Amino acid sequence: MKPLQALLALFACSFLPLYAADLSDLTYITTGARVEKVTITDCKSLASGTLVIPTTINGNPVTSIGDDAFRDCTSLTSITIPDGVTSIGRYAFYDCWSLTSITIPNSVKSIGNGAFYLCRSLTSITIPDSVTSIGEGAFLFCNSLTSITIPHSVTSIGEAAFGDCFNLTSITIPDGVTSIGGRAFRKCTNLTSITIPDSVTSIGDDAFRNCTRLRSITFQGVAPTVGGNAFYGVADGAVALLTSENLGSY
Repeated sequence: MKPLQALLALFACSFLPLYAADLSDLTYITTGARVEKVTITDCKSLASGTLVIPTTINGNPVTSIGDDAFRDCTSLTSITIPDGVTSIGRYAFYDCWSLTSITIPNSVKSIGNGAFYLCRSLTSITIPDSVTSIGEGAFLFCNSLTSITIPHSVTSIGEAAFGDCFNLTSITIPDGVTSIGGRAFRKCTNLTSITIPDSVTSIGDDAFRNCTRLRSITFQGVAPTVGGNAFYGVADGAVALLTSENLGSY
């Protein structure tokens, strides 16, 4: 092989995945007496590319993604979670920084603390209607997130859930959410407006701190309890819009 051809071949090979993701990369446990269920507990760190988690393993349904299951799997780019999974554990996809897309099925009820912490390449995500809680730091430092859909089933947004999502430009907090945790949207520096639904009764410390482009804050209900520095560092000239019937509560 000519020197130039050898160099080009070596260069091309350096960009090929070292390891193809499949079932053999996964570690799991099966629990239950009458009905056995599978929890994914680990994945080989060399797994790369697209991974489709099977609906069943050895005939038993996959029902949960365990704590730290895919932690530091930095070469996975896309993951499909099967229908039937009801929970995503704490730090399940921590620092999967190559992950650009993930499919969460309608069966998932809870997203654990730090579940997608430091998934820096994740651009958008749809949370299904089945989810009722989003844990602390669930999407913290997902710097590439531009949009996210929160369903009406969610009643609480955990502390720092979307903190430091610098590229998040819009988000709708659905009616039904009663609490917004501290630092929930801290340093979401491209967020320009937000509507707080009338169901919200508390906003935690630093919830919107340093959202430097946040200019319009609409409160649809009576005044919620607002923590310290919740709106510190928003845009100069930012305005709060209130309904006339609730003005007296502020």
